[in-house]
Amino acid sequence: MGSVLDHIYLDRAARNYLTIIGLVRQYDGNTGESSLKQHTAISMASADLSAAETEAVMEVLQSGRLSMGPKTEAFERATADYCGAKYGVAVSSGTAGLHLLCLAAGVKPGDEVITSSFSFVASTNCILYCGARPVFVDIEPHTYCMDPERIESAITKATKAIIAVDVFGHPADWDPIVAIAERHGLAVIADACESLGSTYRGRPTGPFGIGGVFAYFPNNQVTTGEGGMIVTDDDAVYRVCKSLRNQGRDEGDSWMGHSRLGYNYRMDELSAAVGLAQMSRIHQLLERRSRVAGWYTEVLSRDDRIKTPSVARYAKMSHFVYVIELLSSHEREAVMASLEQRGIQTRGYFAPIHKQKYIADLFGAQQPSLPVTERIAKKTVALPFHNRLSKADTEFVAAELSAVLDQLS
Repeated sequence: MGSVLDHIYLDRAARNYLTIIGLVRQYDGNTGESSLKQHTAISMASADLSAAETEAVMEVLQSGRLSMGPKTEAFERATADYCGAKYGVAVSSGTAGLHLLCLAAGVKPGDEVITSSFSFVASTNCILYCGARPVFVDIEPHTYCMDPERIESAITKATKAIIAVDVFGHPADWDPIVAIAERHGLAVIADACESLGSTYRGRPTGPFGIGGVFAYFPNNQVTTGEGGMIVTDDDAVYRVCKSLRNQGRDEGDSWMGHSRLGYNYRMDELSAAVGLAQMSRIHQLLERRSRVAGWYTEVLSRDDRIKTPSVARYAKMSHFVYVIELLSSHEREAVMASLEQRGIQTRGYFAPIHKQKYIADLFGAQQPSLPVTERIAKKTVALPFHNRLSKADTEFVAAELSAVLDQLS
């Protein structure tokens, strides 16, 4: 069994040192070549960390300032600059960021917010936190993002906002979504938690509508361990989100002064230091992810039982995960179970939110029919995807997947 460090992507210098002392196996991240003689279990995800992140954390620890310090401010500025936004507000999670944007949009009990059921639950939970009701619309069959043609018929007098999701890193079709919102006087919130590094018609994802949110879980394009970032061009949204994340303190308030009801949604300095170090090499991180995705697509596209990720003409996709769709009649769970037996971890992405038990408990079992969402949700499988994978690894996964489909036929 490999060391825990085998599941962390380290830069070449760090790996060479650790190899000398016997902690990790040889791997060349630049060529994608592995010295493994045979494949062991292939994990779903692995953070891409280097000596820079360790040094940044040590610098914070030695400074003694662990919260609300210069690393957080620098991380906010670096992220805002990267995606072309005026402001960044670092928060404790992507979920927290979405919640604050809902509050900034004035979402309240009795309101409705249009969103997608084919997503992680955070994009719906942030609506529920405000006492509002999610209204689900169906998705496009190729990008898996919200179908703009489904939005207008879902708008009622109670509709307050639209939360669209950049699914798996693919940008939603933002121009028509924003145009519909403007016609009806609705706020738009961009759930860009999975799409850092993607572009929509040449524009970086994130600051669409009143603002967007990136997330930094360990399998994201950039990680802080846990954390999120609101990006916005709106002065008022910036001020209220910055206040709400810090217990409702406004600029000018004393430490014990609170202008509004707020939350402890701050990002700590250690997390911000990791994020800032990651942003300093984001182009390298994204290039590595793109290369692994390319290897997968090259080999999997030869199998007509598998649909590889589609990328619309208007988009450049930064892959959050690598998700394939089973075009055959095979049951997803049987395919995943067989791959697990062969040492390959997989995940089913996504379980439709409108089918979740807690949604049924809140709103009743009769939810709207979303045929595309429900069909896609039964057929999509996330394969192992991280920067440590070699070309041989991706070829191995692809070969095993084809063998499983043959076996189950």
